[in-house]
Amino acid sequence: MADNNENVEGEETSPAAPKSKKLMIVGFVSAVVIVETLLFFFMVPSADEVAAMAESQLIEEVQNESEVEIKKEDDEKKVIEFQLGSFGETFSPLGTERQYAVEFRLFGTLRQKNKEMMTKEFEEKEGRLQHGIRMVVRNSRLEELQDNQLGLIERRILTTCNALLEEPILLSVGFKQYKVREE
Repeated sequence: MADNNENVEGEETSPAAPKSKKLMIVGFVSAVVIVETLLFFFMVPSADEVAAMAESQLIEEVQNESEVEIKKEDDEKKVIEFQLGSFGETFSPLGTERQYAVEFRLFGTLRQKNKEMMTKEFEEKEGRLQHGIRMVVRNSRLEELQDNQLGLIERRILTTCNALLEEPILLSVGFKQYKVREE
């Protein structure tokens, strides 16, 4: 009977063990589901939060595109120098009998966006532009050729050059080097 009692007790513990294992499994699965639900509830953004994030990203992209466009426009509006050439003229200014020599290097300023157009036109019309510049210098009085009177000559050269170009591309002209001497 002792063996029988041990057997009976063993049988009684057997059905309880699978039941407790089943409860542990159900409890574990329930805990996992509850944890996942809580994580989903706290971690996944709501529809309003998703809409707000999408709106902020869209605004940021539009601002970045605007900044790129503004920078591109600024680059196009940037003023650059264009070399018009070196000149050396010997002539008699109006109102004098003496010979003078004028040597200078001339540049023009223009917008960055017009550089290609100016390069193309300069190659096509270089001779006409240089001739026009020389005529302005030769038709000037000695007082106008003095260093402190170069503004008038610059305006005449600018007008002459822009008249020869298809469009008035040049904004201004200036002298890199300028020297007048009596021969």
